[in-house]
Amino acid sequence: MNSLFLPLVNWGLGTIIIGVFAVVCIVLVAVIYNLTRSNQNIKNESNEDPENDTIINR
Repeated sequence: MNSLFLPLVNWGLGTIIIGVFAVVCIVLVAVIYNLTRSNQNIKNESNEDPENDTIINR
């Protein structure tokens, strides 16, 4: 009698999808981190010069 081999999951495709998901998460965390760091730099620059009357819209 022949045995029926029916794979229920594709491990190759699954690992690739998990890898892509991990890379996307790392990139999003890096972008958010850079945005928060740049906002702190803008706030520090505006606080250093109290005579600066210009408004920075960002």
